[in-house]
Amino acid sequence: MLKIGCHISSGKGFLAMGKAAQSISANTFQFFTRNPRGGAAKALDLADVEAMNAYCAEHKIGNLLAHAPYTLNACAKDAGLREFARNTMADDLSRLEYIPDCMYNFHPGSHVQQGAEVGIAYIADTLNQVLQPEQSTTVLLETMAGKGSEVGRSFEELRSILDKVELKEKMGVCLDTCHVFDGGYDIVSNLEGVLEEFDQIIGLERLKAVHLNDSMNPLGSHKDRHQKIGQGNIGLEAFTAIINHPRLRNLPFYLETPNEMDGYAAEIALLRGLYR
Repeated sequence: MLKIGCHISSGKGFLAMGKAAQSISANTFQFFTRNPRGGAAKALDLADVEAMNAYCAEHKIGNLLAHAPYTLNACAKDAGLREFARNTMADDLSRLEYIPDCMYNFHPGSHVQQGAEVGIAYIADTLNQVLQPEQSTTVLLETMAGKGSEVGRSFEELRSILDKVELKEKMGVCLDTCHVFDGGYDIVSNLEGVLEEFDQIIGLERLKAVHLNDSMNPLGSHKDRHQKIGQGNIGLEAFTAIINHPRLRNLPFYLETPNEMDGYAAEIALLRGLYR
């Protein structure tokens, strides 16, 4: 069965997220660990978390993906911002230990004219400080579109981060279809070649999740503007190939398209109908 869901607001609590996923026939979902533009997180309601865990187990909803806030920049030039990123990630990971079937995704960050090598070293240093041998949560680096000074614009940059992380078994990658397309990887005309390149540089065994997003912009634009499935420059035929590819089809897929819940429900139904 296709493992597919969407981004669901965490504003009403954990159990509410599980029920929202069930209402649109999603069997997985993504959520922000805290306000995506803010800092502090609310105190964890363990009863609510346990209720969600039980609800998701009952309704076969799994492979949850927690997303770090956008404000997190593990390779910022300012030491205070790097400390904020480190503290936020450590706090998030401690909280996620209460959710047994969850991964943690974050944008590597922007080096802000320090150079990619410096940024990569800072990101790896942050990970080496926050990852713990006993943690159950896998941390995912997200592929980026390459706008501005983003780190993670290429498979090589992600591999460089992974090479510097000590607890490599705690790490993986989330591939964002809009980001890699905008970053210059032709998943429309050469999906097989892109996956082979990913395998040679990073290793497909490290690919743990896929963000399914069409793109408002053409290949290699480095813009990062998400579009609804089939309504952008990637197109429905490419998404059909992606969800059915033998090396991708068993991964969890998460929609981050510009939709409300009814739009997500329609996209989930559409993609389930295309899954063979």
